[in-house]
Amino acid sequence: MPTPATVRLRLHVDDRMRHRPGQHYLLRLRAPDDYTAQRSYSVASDDSDPLLELLVEKLPGGEVSEFLAEVAEVGDVLEMRGPIGRWFTWDVRTPALCLVGGTGVVPAIAMSRAARHAGAPDLLRVLAVGRSPEETPYDDELRRFGATVTYTRHATGTRPAGPPSAAELAPLLDGIELAFVCGSSRFAGLAEALLMECGLSPSMIRVEQFGATG
Repeated sequence: MPTPATVRLRLHVDDRMRHRPGQHYLLRLRAPDDYTAQRSYSVASDDSDPLLELLVEKLPGGEVSEFLAEVAEVGDVLEMRGPIGRWFTWDVRTPALCLVGGTGVVPAIAMSRAARHAGAPDLLRVLAVGRSPEETPYDDELRRFGATVTYTRHATGTRPAGPPSAAELAPLLDGIELAFVCGSSRFAGLAEALLMECGLSPSMIRVEQFGATG
């Protein structure tokens, strides 16, 4: 499930508030001299899960990600705030599509788990983009859900390596009322343009993008 560049965190949260798929948590690290560093991480778990699941990408020199990936141990107590976000959330009722890339697949995982838990997997379609099967977080789970997974640097028996095309995306938009885009700033811009090329109105597209942090 995690990749060589990511680590999965499963956390117990006291008095945890219910969350909607698409929301995120803010994790804050505090040094003995009270210096703090914080980062936001999307929730991967469904609200019915007794633990909160986050996926952390290990970034070279990343203050928070390197600590969470290399230093944190079972039993450590972390400062957290959440769940956060209202706009980039799915109500598990509206027919929706997730067009996600890299670690941006995490909200799509939360949405797919919520859809399965509600007995409504047909309401959600997912097109995920990764470099290769080994570098795509939750690759196996995405495929089990029925997602379309494309690789930019890995050819398969059915398609060459490369980003998804309008021809691949268009059939997934039939009947869709809402599209969620999540990934790097570059990916988000390309994905949003591709959705509009396929005829989706900008008012139907919700974008969450992220960039590298030091």
